[in-house]
Amino acid sequence: MPTPEEIREENRKIRRMRLLVDFTCSMLAQADLSYLEMLNLVEATRRTILEMFPGKEQAFELIYRPRFNRIIEERLRSN
Repeated sequence: MPTPEEIREENRKIRRMRLLVDFTCSMLAQADLSYLEMLNLVEATRRTILEMFPGKEQAFELIYRPRFNRIIEERLRSN
């Protein structure tokens, strides 16, 4: 059973991940980025999340990659 400190640490990492994902979505949607810069931003976000949550590559690919890809596709269509 996890200790209260382990639970706090896990919750802290989850909050950090949510902020990072929200920031990435905002940057993808609003910043003046090239397609390559958008892809690099998504990859940097992926690396950071996987550093916090090792072994969760599949979760990232199922949950966050489609979300980021949708934003990128919308931006490319609108330009």
